[in-house]
Amino acid sequence: MPQVQTVLGPVDAGELGKTLIHEHFRGRDESTVFQWPHLHDEEAEYAEAVEMAQAVVANGVQTVVEPTAMMLGRDVPFLRRLASEVGLHIVACTGIYTYDHLPINLESRDADFMADLFVHDIEQGIQGTEARAAFIKCAADEPGVNDNIEKVHRAVARASVRTGVPIMAHSRPASNTGPRQVEIFLEEGVDPAKIQIAHCGDTDDVDYITGLLDQGVYVGLDRYGIEMYLPADRRNATVLALLERGHVERMFLSQDYVVALDWFPEEQVQQLMEAGAVKDWSMTLLFDTIIPQLREGGMTDEQLDTMLVDNPRRWLAGE
Repeated sequence: MPQVQTVLGPVDAGELGKTLIHEHFRGRDESTVFQWPHLHDEEAEYAEAVEMAQAVVANGVQTVVEPTAMMLGRDVPFLRRLASEVGLHIVACTGIYTYDHLPINLESRDADFMADLFVHDIEQGIQGTEARAAFIKCAADEPGVNDNIEKVHRAVARASVRTGVPIMAHSRPASNTGPRQVEIFLEEGVDPAKIQIAHCGDTDDVDYITGLLDQGVYVGLDRYGIEMYLPADRRNATVLALLERGHVERMFLSQDYVVALDWFPEEQVQQLMEAGAVKDWSMTLLFDTIIPQLREGGMTDEQLDTMLVDNPRRWLAGE
């Protein structure tokens, strides 16, 4: 049985069990955290992460894939402490989460320099720990695949080819980023089975998603609870349509929940909730509401196991 790296070390792929493919136990702006640490109550944020981790374990989840990369506040010592206390497999990434900007020391260097950084995290360890990255994260959003974003994607692809680890790419269907992201990865020689295009569930254009699936990649239907991009009933209809078309072996379900996200002031978060932009968003929304709804719509237990158990294992382990 192949092994998969977790923040506490490698485990047999068969031990991953029920897996949430896209959740964040903390999300913060790294520069403000470093310069003004008083903005954050570290222990309060850790306690909130523990509570959420315990909630997913109570729903039978054994593994959480945690795509918090550079510029989203990656903190592997934090994740190691959490995994040890809760008894949860947490799978960490390397990579860069940006829609446009790069620090000057990366903007002034080429894609191969960045690829070397990612390979270090995969082969040596992250942030001075023994924890090794199991996948690579990148992003394209409203600005599209501009020069900086293309350079990151090519660096990610080259690191994947060198190490064999898979890629998770944040996408924005409204900006049609997915096809170009896949195109770059394939140009660089990445195996399509190692590519996951996240956030495809933000559209109910089934033909758009099918076009990506036809390339042999995985798609993330992974933002349940973020209603401002697409309401849950339309997300469910999309999942059921893709299942009916026979794509179950390339689909993931998740919520992209972020514990202690610091992007917005509290009053703005409250306004978003009151406006219905987010609804019941948590790492357990799938189990509380969505899975029963999908079952009512015709999803089978076998299909659910494929999306929550088999697909994450195959993507991470390269099976």
